[in-house]
Amino acid sequence: MHDQSSTSTAPIRNISDTARWTALHRARETERPDALFHDPFARALAGERGERIARDMGKGDRQEWPWAMRTLLFDQVIAQQVQAGADMVINLAAGFDARPYRMDLPASLQWIDVDLPELLQEKARELGSAQPRCRLERVPLDLADVDARRAMLAHLAQRCRRALIVSEGLMIYLSEDEAETLGRDLSAHPTMRHWALDMVSPGLLAMLQRKMGSRVAAAGAPFKFGPPEGPLFFERCGWKPVSVRSLFKEAARHKRLPWILRVLSKLPESDGRQGRKPWGAVCLFERA
Repeated sequence: MHDQSSTSTAPIRNISDTARWTALHRARETERPDALFHDPFARALAGERGERIARDMGKGDRQEWPWAMRTLLFDQVIAQQVQAGADMVINLAAGFDARPYRMDLPASLQWIDVDLPELLQEKARELGSAQPRCRLERVPLDLADVDARRAMLAHLAQRCRRALIVSEGLMIYLSEDEAETLGRDLSAHPTMRHWALDMVSPGLLAMLQRKMGSRVAAAGAPFKFGPPEGPLFFERCGWKPVSVRSLFKEAARHKRLPWILRVLSKLPESDGRQGRKPWGAVCLFERA
């Protein structure tokens, strides 16, 4: 969660480079003739650095479908929750997410982007004169500063009736203790009603660590979080899962899987414990 610099020649130099990497995958999906979503800002946000990261990651970054599915599922969760009455979206570790600019959102919606100061400043420069469709506010904050994070959450909780927390791409970088502490910090506020996050199984965590873990770890952003309990992990900190959507199953439904994986997509999946099976999902939780 800290912006720790690595060597300038490394594929990922620091945690902020992961935002460029993610934006690059959004740009690639947007440019497909059968795109599942459109992010007209993604290519500029990714920049040449985003392309270089994807190229340098090599075989570990060949599959586009998990990135596309993650973005699509978060888009859908956000749209559904806003339609259901959410009046604030708190986007933790917002990175180069451009949803306030590209999604059809009500002008009255409060959207709070929270991330490192340098990253938010760079995103603002890249977006230039583009206008958000809702009430966007940028909060420069290192989420690893627990006291500052709690103060921010307490302030925001007083400004809304029904907030949706979004932490796309964040949880894998946390330890179990850090994930539990964050969950408790969020559930402490009654107005923070729902939380959308993505998570992986121990099996997928191990696979990602083998394929690209050393490169992200060298940049100060090691992959850590893949709890054996699956989504039920968060019950201990006051959250119950109300929707668990497998990236693999959704990719099959949207015809994004490589042919070699299509047969496997017909096998049943659990929403709970996954063990050594590679599994990732976008989950929506409700405050218990």
